[in-house]
Amino acid sequence: MSSKLAFGQLVMSLDQILEEIQSKNVGLKAYDNRIQSKDAKVEGAGAWMAPMVGAGTFMTPYPFSGMGGDSDRGALMISAEQDIPNPAKVKAKREYLETQSLSEVHAQSELFNQYKAGARQLYFGLLIDYKKIKYQEENKRIMETMKKLAEIRYPFNQGGLNQVFKAEGRAFESENMILMTESSIRSKKIALNTLMNRSADLDFQIDTSFKVVFVPKADLDTAYFASSRSDILHMEHDINTMKKNIVLMKQEAKPDLKLRFDHMSNYSTMMPRQFTVMAMLSIPIVPWASKMYKSEIKSMSFEQEAMRQQKSAMLTDLLGMSRSMENELFAMQKQLANYEQKIVPSLQKYLKVSILSYQENKSDLNTVIDGWEALNMAQMNYLNQLEKYYQMIVDYEKNIER
Repeated sequence: MSSKLAFGQLVMSLDQILEEIQSKNVGLKAYDNRIQSKDAKVEGAGAWMAPMVGAGTFMTPYPFSGMGGDSDRGALMISAEQDIPNPAKVKAKREYLETQSLSEVHAQSELFNQYKAGARQLYFGLLIDYKKIKYQEENKRIMETMKKLAEIRYPFNQGGLNQVFKAEGRAFESENMILMTESSIRSKKIALNTLMNRSADLDFQIDTSFKVVFVPKADLDTAYFASSRSDILHMEHDINTMKKNIVLMKQEAKPDLKLRFDHMSNYSTMMPRQFTVMAMLSIPIVPWASKMYKSEIKSMSFEQEAMRQQKSAMLTDLLGMSRSMENELFAMQKQLANYEQKIVPSLQKYLKVSILSYQENKSDLNTVIDGWEALNMAQMNYLNQLEKYYQMIVDYEKNIER
């Protein structure tokens, strides 16, 4: 999707902002390095322990112990030994480590879902603020017009000075509201720039023609959440990781091999050189050694079952929460329709009639100001309700991770 320019400023759509966040956000990019870090560990999964080498004397008598001859002088001994891990243990360790990077992938998806919801909330908030400032500027213009009209009528005793000041005060109140809204717009843009890893004071415009539409998920069920929610996928992955860890721990019951070679060169030239080759096998199934991995397996099995139950509870809660949100959103749509089709248009007509009556000298300015204030309040209530509606849509989209 290409960017547009309006009045010399970049116009960014919501999709473009989300793409910028996904590609440039520092918090998300950090996970790329974590994923590579986990992948790097897999390369060393099959590594063996370093060999041990040594040198010393063999069967050398203590000084002044009364050696019988050259044959009793002992020998120079050189040793080397190597631990050889069980292939099944190496395989299980590699499979366990391979699951670690995928855990970071799911964590990255969870974080992006949070950033995405935050960006949507800010973008929708800007849509509200631009609607709000449009109302406020129009209301300020109306009150400034009423003030000028009251000033013209005052010398002819067709209105009181107090009405002039009252209209002037309302116009200044509108100006204050505009300043607050402009500040809110700047704050939201700073927050969006931060998410996109851009300079905070870099200005841009949003697509004010963007329509926020609520589209409920038709086939919403626990199976959908199990296949789409990043945190549920993360939990399912953690369950699988726990399973791999249990398999790894079970391999502790299998023996490891150690090879040792000793070479002896006798100090006496009359004695032959000698060597020793030994193969040693660990016996991890003895009771005093097996307690460790057996207790770990038992503990992880309980933890795995607890995670399954937690996942099931989360799926049920997510489905109930989403259905509740759908119900509230449908109710909000009806309330907003009442504001758009009935309440605000009726008060706009009331204000127009009041202004017309004032211009014809059939009512005073107080009546116009009362109608103006009622319209102001209705418009702000409508926008506040619209903001809640947008926020609920953001929460719903975040919940179903669409």
